[in-house]
Amino acid sequence: MSDVITASMLYNFVQCPHRVTLDLFGDYADCDPISPFVQLLWDRGHAFELEVVERLSVPFTNLSQVKGAEKEVATREAMARGDNLIYSGRISVDDLVGEPDLLRRLGSGYVAGDIKSGAGLEGASEDSDGKPKKHYAVQLALYTDILERLGLSAGQTPFIWDVHGEEVTYYLDMPQGVRNTTTLWETYQDSLANVRLIISNSEYTRPALAGDCKLCHWRTVCVQQLVQDSDLTCIPELGRARRDVMVAIVPTLTHLAQADITTLIQGKKTVFPGIGVETLRKFQDRAKLLVQPGARPYAKQPITLPVAQLELFFDIETDPMRNICYLHGFLERRRADNTTERFVPFLAETPTPEEEERAFAEAWQYVKSCQPCTIYYYSKYERTWWRALREKYPIVSSENEIEAMFNPTVAIDLYYDVVRPCLEWPTRDHSIKTLASYLGFHWRDTDPSGAASIEWYHCWVKSGDQSIRQRILDYNEDDCVAMRVLVDAIREIA
Repeated sequence: MSDVITASMLYNFVQCPHRVTLDLFGDYADCDPISPFVQLLWDRGHAFELEVVERLSVPFTNLSQVKGAEKEVATREAMARGDNLIYSGRISVDDLVGEPDLLRRLGSGYVAGDIKSGAGLEGASEDSDGKPKKHYAVQLALYTDILERLGLSAGQTPFIWDVHGEEVTYYLDMPQGVRNTTTLWETYQDSLANVRLIISNSEYTRPALAGDCKLCHWRTVCVQQLVQDSDLTCIPELGRARRDVMVAIVPTLTHLAQADITTLIQGKKTVFPGIGVETLRKFQDRAKLLVQPGARPYAKQPITLPVAQLELFFDIETDPMRNICYLHGFLERRRADNTTERFVPFLAETPTPEEEERAFAEAWQYVKSCQPCTIYYYSKYERTWWRALREKYPIVSSENEIEAMFNPTVAIDLYYDVVRPCLEWPTRDHSIKTLASYLGFHWRDTDPSGAASIEWYHCWVKSGDQSIRQRILDYNEDDCVAMRVLVDAIREIA
């Protein structure tokens, strides 16, 4: 085991501290296989990096073919010469080692940068440009820290070159927001200290169920442990941070389910910082469902779904790395009769703007031809993408037409409009796959996920194998059918 701290360790710590522990001390015989999608991410990231470097219009020092200690020596020599741009260098000091994609000279020093095949910011919306990603920030901060300790830093303004071709500066010394005044540099320092404690076996970490778990090679190990421990993060939306402030008083699901909740309430607040009274009641209700054998879902408030002669269950498939929506799938049903079901897909046959526009245009014409109807979709993803596609291809439809399509009187977001506010389920999350599987629905594929679909699309584009194309369509159809199964179950519950 090495006591060296790398950028990838800090990246993983921000995502999940227990991942760092398992990577250092876990039994790799218990690991899940690396998923094809994760391998694709790595391959795509490397390929994207090479594409960016090949397009550079300025001279640069290329150290990508130099390895190990020689790479570090070559990097130091390049900086001593004052080379303006260094690609694939290596820098280290004390117990810190970093391999920034780029080192750019600024004045008498250097700033570090990474090339990422994702967006440089997260949480972007129609009203916000987004904010820096903490897992990117700690990597950039590590490089900056090394440069500062070496006396070679040009300031705390490292950067990301992202998939959109934008350079995003990370201002490490600025508060992250009005309410959160912590700087990214402070986040880095805290992460660094905790990783050092993990390496020295001085800090105990524990798994937590989260969305990031799906692609982790320790997923099976952690989920087994969480179920065995009756961990609070098995409650939907509770999460690691909330678990950690609750666990001293209610250490397990059973403790929370059986607790006298009035003893945990003080006036209008609870004894748990950041957790309100109604949120605590909600978590207790969910804990009761999870520990009660044979528990059934129930409605917390009245639910009324539209009655329509024609229903469309709508699901898209996208590849964020290519920034393309490659499939629009619709399951149509008439008069609530399942024997009338018909799957109608619109697939971009190649990952090009022309094919993306064609598939979007045909899908839009199909929706118009189905009016009047009720449209069901799961979460805001479809609406967000269709709004973006309309801006990208304005000739296809008008803004008013897309907004009318997603008017809540005729288009139902099953997650945000129904499942989340109105229902409770005896499940560990509220994803469509979890809920439909609970209701007895089975996907035809052995590996059904949006991530897998992206990898299949990549393979199909590369090979032209029609069986892979059909696999993509079958998976999307099953996602649509799963929504229909959920709608029928909601009507019964209501």
